[in-house]
Amino acid sequence: MHKSRLLVLLAGVLLVAGSSQAQTATGETLMLDLPRQSQHSLVTQRIGITDITVNYHRPLANGRQIWGKVVPYGQVWRAGANENTTITFSDPVTIEGQPLDKGTYGLHMIPGENQWTMIFSKNSGSWGSFTYKQEEDALRVNVKPQAAEAHDALAYDFDELKPDSTVVTMRWDKVAVPFKVAVKVNDLVTASIHKQLHGLNQYYWEGWDDAAGYFLANKINLDEALKDEDQSIQAEERYDNLMNKSRILEALGRKEDATAFRNKAMDKGNALQLYVYGRQLQGDKKQDEALAIYRSNAKKFPNYWTSHLGLARVYSAQGDFDNAVKEVKLSLTGAPDANKNALENYVKRLQAKEDINR
Repeated sequence: MHKSRLLVLLAGVLLVAGSSQAQTATGETLMLDLPRQSQHSLVTQRIGITDITVNYHRPLANGRQIWGKVVPYGQVWRAGANENTTITFSDPVTIEGQPLDKGTYGLHMIPGENQWTMIFSKNSGSWGSFTYKQEEDALRVNVKPQAAEAHDALAYDFDELKPDSTVVTMRWDKVAVPFKVAVKVNDLVTASIHKQLHGLNQYYWEGWDDAAGYFLANKINLDEALKDEDQSIQAEERYDNLMNKSRILEALGRKEDATAFRNKAMDKGNALQLYVYGRQLQGDKKQDEALAIYRSNAKKFPNYWTSHLGLARVYSAQGDFDNAVKEVKLSLTGAPDANKNALENYVKRLQAKEDINR
């Protein structure tokens, strides 16, 4: 009796496997871990601090007519082969502008010649789409298919990467089907910062400084950024947090306070930090201010390699290439090995009468 029931079960399993639109390897059963014709793939993309992961199997076209034949139009399709294709979001997202909570979803599609329906199912543990139920949908969106170069193996790619979004594209045969995933990055990062600063990070200057730096770079929460920088300075006063506080104050329109903290930072800065600050000023097209920093740095730290390099930039700006070459050669004597190739290139450029500030 037991043997008969087992044979009936196996017959049912093989029938389901045989009816699959993307067939498994000849001779494969569902009992053993064996190579599959439709091989497994896992692709992940991070947007901000949110991970998007597609877990799927890759059927091959093998010269077959896929759309409208192997995969019929108008019917729910597993969006891959074998087990459910799944997509996981570590945070809430929007799909084509529609909200979807974080979690793992079974990804199904309804192909059409001119329009596809993307289905995100709360049931992510099924085999293909054979037991799909519409009442388990978390979200449906309609998208337009696109003509594409032939892809023998089905693939999912992350295209059009932006700081707060990406386009997930399924490609197979000569069709590409894209859908946009967007993330409220600043909201999520702000919440994450608050959580992280409740831990050990609150006792170190770097955590508060990093938080303030993020807000400043993204031009958000500047009042909070100022408070965070004060916390950083309270933990340990550094060139870094003093300079960042100056930048925050400037962004808030408090020019005099910004100047006071910038001067305080420069008094505390070392030769390398001040040189880097000079380069930042040059990047901001503030050449005269940068050259003044290089001169000041050379007086304060006359024997450091970046001080000589700063003076070389001053001489180069003045067209005094001979003295600029001498300063770069002095810089070479104390520079780390990793910087020497760049410095030797500066020598060649200066010898050719080329301004290294350009």
